Amino acid sequence: MIFRVSILALLAACPPAIAGAVALDLPGAPVQNAEEVETSGSYQMPVGPYRGDAPEMLRAEGFVRQEAWRTPLPGRSTLNILQGLRAQLEETGFETIFECETEGCGGFDFRFATDLIGEPAMHVDLGDFRYLAARRDGGEQPEFMSLMVSRSSEYGYIHVTHVGPEGSVAPEVAVSTKSPATDPVPEPAPQIAPAPSMDLGEALLQHGVAVLDGLSFETGSAELGPEDSAALDALAGYLEENPDHSVALVGHTDAAGGLESNVALSEKRATSVLSRLVESFGIAPERLDAQGIGYLSPRSSNLTEDGRAENRRVEVVLTSTQ
Repeated sequence: MIFRVSILALLAACPPAIAGAVALDLPGAPVQNAEEVETSGSYQMPVGPYRGDAPEMLRAEGFVRQEAWRTPLPGRSTLNILQGLRAQLEETGFETIFECETEGCGGFDFRFATDLIGEPAMHVDLGDFRYLAARRDGGEQPEFMSLMVSRSSEYGYIHVTHVGPEGSVAPEVAVSTKSPATDPVPEPAPQIAPAPSMDLGEALLQHGVAVLDGLSFETGSAELGPEDSAALDALAGYLEENPDHSVALVGHTDAAGGLESNVALSEKRATSVLSRLVESFGIAPERLDAQGIGYLSPRSSNLTEDGRAENRRVEVVLTSTQ
């Protein structure tokens, strides 16, 4: 079943091309996780990749509405989701001014430079997200929309930001059904045999990020066990084979406790891994950085103990650009 999310006309005085509804048909059976509205505000919208210390930003002013949606998406990729939404925006007169995918956006840095409704309402997988910014002219001032699309193992996540003329009537969101035959969800492609798992070095070279599997942290603890994990062996080997490369170690927690304390704890976990790489493997500390983002990027649900255990982890991010 396909649901339609319709953001109604903002200004009756606008020309017909602008006065029409901005309608997005979200695939699957979407659920709105969160909504934030400013009747008169401003929004810093990324319109370029993260370079140096920030992405290029466009300051849009007026009515600002942000929405976070979750939908089951078997067989769909983030590209497939964004392609459909982009086509719908173009049909209503919007022109894409910037579009990027994960590392092309700037990866971790781009995500956290982009103002989004936070986790868990809007989940962003740092290894699989796509972003689009669009503009529509024709009224007294331009309209802007941006889309962030990501996914977990079970759901697709869609974040919509719409900035319209200041002082306009609040857009309404209506949900209605269409015939599912008009937009079928494709079946997953059959697999003859499971694909071999990607090793850590391949993951860093292809995706720029990898999880250091095999590290074990108890809730509230940043202490590593005395044994060296296979993931640390692999990371040390990768750094020895690539002496010009540097990495950031990014700590994560489950959702038990407050954000501030979890960010501090996750940084301590990353620092524990950094210290082990320096002390046990002889990696130069200047090639390593340790950061923490708490519970803001879960791998799994925090509603189960198994999920919380998966979320207590450290990831490695390739920070070299050459």
